[in-house]
Amino acid sequence: MSTEHASITSFRGEHARLGGTGDVVILPDSAHTAALAAAALGCEVGAIANSLLFDAEGEPVLILTSGAHRVDTAAVARRIGVGRLKRADPDFVRRHTGQVIGGVSPLDHPAPVRTWIDPWLRRHPVVWAAAGHPAAVFSTTYDELVAMTGAAEVDVETGDADAG
Repeated sequence: MSTEHASITSFRGEHARLGGTGDVVILPDSAHTAALAAAALGCEVGAIANSLLFDAEGEPVLILTSGAHRVDTAAVARRIGVGRLKRADPDFVRRHTGQVIGGVSPLDHPAPVRTWIDPWLRRHPVVWAAAGHPAAVFSTTYDELVAMTGAAEVDVETGDADAG
């Protein structure tokens, strides 16, 4: 009998179904922040792909961002063509991803979620993301992550593109 959390087992199945080639790693402690995950994995914080779910006026929007960046919600809302992005509350996150904050993976959600990705992640040959649980992560590449999620690129930080 497996003692693995059901959300990790579910993630493994979807990861395999989508052709994921990376490893799922169970960390000794919860890694619910990019800094904690990077420290546990011995990698740069920028190589952590945070899966951040936002509420776009009732619709879920998933932003896969480098752990080195903070999402400028007003700028990203303009760039992706939604009126407003706000941080999703725990119930909204669980309803749309089936997972808890700190363990949201880029895939294995009950229904498709519009997904965007920070192109900064392309700088890292190996990217790490949550695998459905705060203590589980998986390795991947930028291109594989895009292929598995269907994500489109969006710059997540305020930049010159937003200058008036």
